[in-house]
Amino acid sequence: MLDVLTLVTGVAALLLAAWCGWAAYRDQPTKDWHFIGMAVVSVLALVQLVVGIVHVARGEEPAQGTTIFVAYLLGAFSCVPAAGCMSLGERTRWGSVTVAAGGVVLAVLQVRLHDIWGG
Repeated sequence: MLDVLTLVTGVAALLLAAWCGWAAYRDQPTKDWHFIGMAVVSVLALVQLVVGIVHVARGEEPAQGTTIFVAYLLGAFSCVPAAGCMSLGERTRWGSVTVAAGGVVLAVLQVRLHDIWGG
């Protein structure tokens, strides 16, 4: 798959995690700016999902299987939006912690996607 896209998505997810972690450290909930950051990271994950599906549709095979690859793509795409929705329900510092955790999970999923593809 595209190594650059995987790297950019992982780094953006870690930056989002650090930003929201800093907000949690300062005892602040997620704010509008955090949701803009989540949208940017989610768009990167959406682009990765589309690119991954196009690669599979063209006949390219992930090293560890197509089913697990697509499952990880879907999980990576839904990770940050799910954390953002949960942070809306918890308007304390723990909402920021939830988004920070979602960013870390997305970064780990990027590493795993790279491994599954055969990197």
